[in-house]
Amino acid sequence: MVGLLPLQDVVLPDRIADLTGLDQFGVFGEFIAALLAAFVIANLMLAMSGVAGPWAKRKITAAFTDRIAVNRHGPAGILIIPAASVQLLAKELIIPDGADRPAYDLAPLIIASSAMLGFAVIPMGNGIHLADPETGLVLVFAIASIASLGLTTAGYASNNKYSMLGGLRAVAQNIAYEIPLIVTAASVVIFAGTLQMSEIVAAQAQPLATVAGVGIPSWYAFVNPFAFVLFMVANMAEVGRNPFDVPEAPTEIIAGYQTEYSSVYFVLIYLGEFLHIFLGAAIVTTLFLGGPAGPVLPGIVWFIIKIWAIFLFTQWARSALPRVRIDQLIEIGWKGMLVLSFANLVLTAIIVGVFIA
Repeated sequence: MVGLLPLQDVVLPDRIADLTGLDQFGVFGEFIAALLAAFVIANLMLAMSGVAGPWAKRKITAAFTDRIAVNRHGPAGILIIPAASVQLLAKELIIPDGADRPAYDLAPLIIASSAMLGFAVIPMGNGIHLADPETGLVLVFAIASIASLGLTTAGYASNNKYSMLGGLRAVAQNIAYEIPLIVTAASVVIFAGTLQMSEIVAAQAQPLATVAGVGIPSWYAFVNPFAFVLFMVANMAEVGRNPFDVPEAPTEIIAGYQTEYSSVYFVLIYLGEFLHIFLGAAIVTTLFLGGPAGPVLPGIVWFIIKIWAIFLFTQWARSALPRVRIDQLIEIGWKGMLVLSFANLVLTAIIVGVFIA
């Protein structure tokens, strides 16, 4: 049986304020508690991205492609994480001639920070929730979409034609797939009847059916698997994973929007890429996989398991699926995903209106 999680009862800043006694200091204490809560969540996401980028990505890809990954730096090559961090940060920061500053400097910060801010409204367990606004789903999409501005700025400000092509591709791709992504999410809103993230999770807590004495939860991935597949495909395009990684396409435009970045700026862009993958996975988990709900284990553990499972899927796609051309990518988005997402939305509205309402 899936555990019921009263996610909306308390948020993490309130819990920290109660535990530390900061609630006695009024608004100032609440502000400090909010900073501490943000610090905890940010470091959790940064730690997972730090493991995923230098180490997990290589190990998973090697397993899928029958190769040997990093194995010389500590047990199972795990020490490649600090080694790669020191190596990248120690490199010289080279600014290309003609770069448009400060736009060139701001782009990596925009890419990384837009993903970090998105986790503010994601429910990760009982009380592990920075904020729970009534329009949380709208807020997380609005924040995540800011990354498009960072990609475009990086491409334009680098004074490099390949970077510019990568930035333009990123804009075209995000527009083509963000609309189907949001429209598909709207079908979940129709089922749940709310935009509040904790309430969407709570709506999936009731059992859908019982098979051989085992309760199947009413996760929207089971209730509407078509919408789940649509959202996963659109999410893959939004985070730039194969077969939709055309904004950086190494065989075509060197590294796209990030071609002219090095040292700490490259680290921020690379970190932002994995933060966005985990943010996309967190949104999928919240909308379709019951959020942090699960048996026996604490909610935060189930939440981490689910988002790592989705990360594993993205790495499988990276190893197994060939990159589509930019014209194919746009055609899939506008002629395929957009039509299917609206069809799903209309069908969902009819089903809810006729059979559930």
